[in-house]
Amino acid sequence: MSNLNLDNRNLTMLVDFYELTMGNGFLENGCGEKIAYFDMFYRKAPDNAAYAIAAGLEQVIKYLKNLSFSEEDINYLRSKNLFCEKFLEYLRNFKFSCDVWAVPEGTPVFPCEPILTVRGPAMQAQLIETMILLSINHQSLIATKANRIVTAAQGRPVMEFGSRRAQGYDGAILGARASYIGGVAGTACAIADRAFRIPALGTMAHSFVQMFGSELDAFRAYAKVYPDDCTLLVDTYNVLHSGIPNAITVFKELEAQGHKGKGIRIDSGDMAYLSKKARKMLDAAGLDYIGIVASNSLDEYIIRDLIMQGAQINSFGVGERLVTSKSEPVFGGVYKLAAVEENGEIIPKIKISENIIKITNPSFKTLWRLYDNESGKAIADVLTLHDEVIDDTQPYEIFDPVHTYKRKTVTNFTAKKLQVPVFADGECVYQSPELPEIQAYCKDQLETLWEEVKRFENPQTYFVDLSQKLWDLKHAMLNMKFNQ
Repeated sequence: MSNLNLDNRNLTMLVDFYELTMGNGFLENGCGEKIAYFDMFYRKAPDNAAYAIAAGLEQVIKYLKNLSFSEEDINYLRSKNLFCEKFLEYLRNFKFSCDVWAVPEGTPVFPCEPILTVRGPAMQAQLIETMILLSINHQSLIATKANRIVTAAQGRPVMEFGSRRAQGYDGAILGARASYIGGVAGTACAIADRAFRIPALGTMAHSFVQMFGSELDAFRAYAKVYPDDCTLLVDTYNVLHSGIPNAITVFKELEAQGHKGKGIRIDSGDMAYLSKKARKMLDAAGLDYIGIVASNSLDEYIIRDLIMQGAQINSFGVGERLVTSKSEPVFGGVYKLAAVEENGEIIPKIKISENIIKITNPSFKTLWRLYDNESGKAIADVLTLHDEVIDDTQPYEIFDPVHTYKRKTVTNFTAKKLQVPVFADGECVYQSPELPEIQAYCKDQLETLWEEVKRFENPQTYFVDLSQKLWDLKHAMLNMKFNQ
């Protein structure tokens, strides 16, 4: 958990206005306390990937723990002349009382499966839609992008450098958090280190070099202050003719003083060509221990190509294309009603659309992941009705919900529920892990996916199956609605 109160803002009113008008409407029609079930899920992974990385749950928890309406909020709502006094009094005495289940942060998740499920009074479950979507959509987007970039780097450390290009300070701070979940080694954002203990990294900008009479003077000044942590930016003037020769001079001077420099950073130009030339020059000077850092508008595809071209780069700094997920800057998570309770009975609900992907999976459900016992790899995910149990001691038939003729019987597997309880009757029952634990968990879970599922282009489709009972329920509801 964060050990820093980043902001004292009360975010209760960070809602779409229709959540308030619907709540008032529910109350006026006598169904405000009716128990409703909502699922938060996404329909398509960004960048045409097969999966995404779930993130942002800790911020949802913090929000739900602190839900309360101030008198200022109540007075504002009264001024709109839309809300009855009974509803305003309900908000004044608001106490969150829902149940919440969610997949842990760092879990690879697939389209159309619930990342988070809420059960509770309709007025409450509807009210929290915006912040659930805001928190999970944003951080899942950045964690997913970070993981793609880290994967492309093939074990070379990636540093998040995007604060100055993020969409606002929340985007910078929580973007750094999500990037760390996705696998980056550190961040340039100092407040993210203070808040979440993400290692803060950074050296110098071009302005430091320009501030001195010469590039050599600037390098010497920096090395004097940081003799054991000296990485020099070599492209302010000319990488090969001045930057690297001057860096070599300073690194050799550090050696003579009993210190060892760390690296050079190249922030412009042809990274493949310059890094190969730099490596030869450094090695020829006996500085084979000096690393080469590359930055400047990098993403997973550029990094992949640089490595394929033999670039001699030891680590990467990635900025705006990571923290804004520039290639696809929206994570399309949605929050949809799945069921209501009437007299203790769960009544499934379904949304129908001419766009097949927008047809929802009805009812209160359990999300399972099936793991092969021999390889440890994930075979498929299965959505069942909440009271179904997958018996992993018996063969289980899975099928592609789109192409139903594609069926497969799996044996020798372990079935695991992916969602865990987070709130029970409004009380938090989940302890968020420390961020390094989430990052390590994410890495471990990604190891359970086949490489074919993780590739960038045309990834193998991963099955998200429906149990036979859920399949039958869904199609019975579709047939009933279409025949009305």
